[in-house]
Parts: sequence; structure tokens; C-alpha cells
Amino acid sequence: MSVHGERLDHFMARANAAYYAGRDPFADFITSPEISQVFGELLGAWVAVVWEQLGRPDPFMLVEAGPGRGTLMADAQRLLRRVAPACHQAMSVHLIETSPRLRAVQAHALRDATAAPACWHDGLDGVPDGPMVLLANEFLDALPIRQFIRCGQGWAERFVRDGAFVQVPARFPAHHPARTRPVPEGGVLETCQPALDFVHAVATRLLRCSGAAVLVDYGYDAPTAGDSLQALRDGKPADPLRDPGTADLTAHVDFRAIADHVPADVGVWGSITQGSFLAALGLAARTERLARAAPAQARDIRAAAMRLAAPGHMGQLFRVMGLSSGLAGDLPGFAGPRRA
Repeated sequence: MSVHGERLDHFMARANAAYYAGRDPFADFITSPEISQVFGELLGAWVAVVWEQLGRPDPFMLVEAGPGRGTLMADAQRLLRRVAPACHQAMSVHLIETSPRLRAVQAHALRDATAAPACWHDGLDGVPDGPMVLLANEFLDALPIRQFIRCGQGWAERFVRDGAFVQVPARFPAHHPARTRPVPEGGVLETCQPALDFVHAVATRLLRCSGAAVLVDYGYDAPTAGDSLQALRDGKPADPLRDPGTADLTAHVDFRAIADHVPADVGVWGSITQGSFLAALGLAARTERLARAAPAQARDIRAAAMRLAAPGHMGQLFRVMGLSSGLAGDLPGFAGPRRA
């Protein structure tokens, strides 16, 4: 730690590592797979179509980054085992998760979902080579950010000291977004190098071995400025700088920056709203089928689907981006490529 305190991204990384190692994050927030089984089922169907478009590789790596409780992967695999058994048999399941406690929770969730055991890795580099389909739901938002403040003709960077922000003069390389993005005086510019590095690694892997990825998170897809750092403690908004390790720290994902960071030969799809993506995958039809099969729960089933897709709920706030390489046809769920 410098005399100025701790750089914000270092503080956020340390706080979230302690939080996920020692607390149950799902006591503070709920993710789309926990809201409705339809979310994981639709992504399972998405995997099956992508596998066909890749030429039915056997084996292929089904990877999830930040698998939470394992609910998404469990729901996806139950769907695949039922409607796409050849795809299910060809897959090798890999989960990117660093928390030993969450790994145990995920193993329990997957126990009845797949005949083949899952493998856990600290990072993408541990996943064996081969064609890959990757899912990442609410993974990028927890990666540590840096914040820069426009001060007249110059910039300062936020550090954390004694539970408060302090500003330290900042200097940038030639390619830094602070040199090109319009930010008003006093405005905040956020960057997330770990998110860019992760997506670049995924894209490089897809170029080498072929495959596709879908990234789902809350964020924006236009040059913007503003402070999006937030914390949840005991399910309520909290001061992100107080008691590090006791709250979940997140920030909005800059999908424009991510798209610009993907190597040129990888297809980029979206980002589009979660509502649009799920509608294209058949959310309405699957929801109604479940509602008819369980009339006593029909109201709750439909309400959960609305929460996932409605503009006033997660349907507009959350966005979806796809990456592909070696794919025959358009990536499912997207009307067309942002960059083919």
C-alpha cells in the first residue's frame, strides 16, 4: 500500500476475495438462474445449437465462469441430457471458481445433473485445449475497477484510505480511454482491465480452438462516464468502502470497451438487452409450457419470467454479448453480428 492508500482496484479485489471466501453471497443478491429455471434451460438449448453449428465436436469443453451456486449449469445440463443427449455425452464440464466453499456448493448442485464429473479451475488457462462453449453470467461485474476523476485539464485517480476516497494525480499511456472519451470536469471514468484481459483470453482461445461464448451482465454499451461502484450488505445497499469483505462490490460492465478489445478475427455479437436475448431463445414458449404443467405455480412462473425479461426489470438493465469463431451461421439469440 502506498502513502496515498490503496488503489481502488486493489481494494476491491481484496474485499471481494474475502467476501466470497467467508460469506454466502446469495443472502445479499439473487441472480437470473435463481429466479427461474427457464434461464438455465434456455442457455442449455443455446449450447446445443452452438454445438451443432461447430460441427458436433466430441469432446468439447462446456465452461462456466463464476458459476455461483451451480444452478445455471445444473439446469442447462438437465435440459441437454433430455433433449440433446449426444451433445451432453460429448461435453466436458469445467467451472472457473476460486472459492473452496462455493466449489462445494456447486458440486452438490451438479451431483444429479450430469453423469460426468465437473473439473474446477482458478482461471481459463487451466481448461484443457479443444473446442469450447463458455457461459459467464454476472461474472464481469465483480472484477475490480479503477476510477479516474477529470480535474480541469488533468486527471486524478481514486485511492482508498481510512474508509474514504483520496485523489492521486494520474498519468496515462497513449491508448488509455481518458485520452479519447469525453468526460466533464468532476466526472468519473471507470476502467476494468481484468474484464478486458479475461475476454481477450476467451477470444484468443476461440481463435485457437473454435467455439463461442456468451457474456451476461448489467452494464452499458456506449461511451459514458459516472461512478457505478456499489455494495450490497445483508441484501441492502451499503457504503462500498466500509468494512471490506462484508459486502459484495460490483460495477457496471462497459460492453463497448470489451467489444473494442476483442481480436479482429473473432465474431462479436451484441451487446443486446437480456430481454431481447431471452425472447429470441423462446422464453415465452418455455414459460407457458411450465405454467401449464404446474398450474398451482403458474402465476409465480410467469412473474419470474417477467422479472428476467421485462424492460422495467432485468430485461433492460442486463445486457448480453456473444463471441464466436469457426461457427456455421449466426450465433443463436442475436439478430446479426456487431462484427463478423
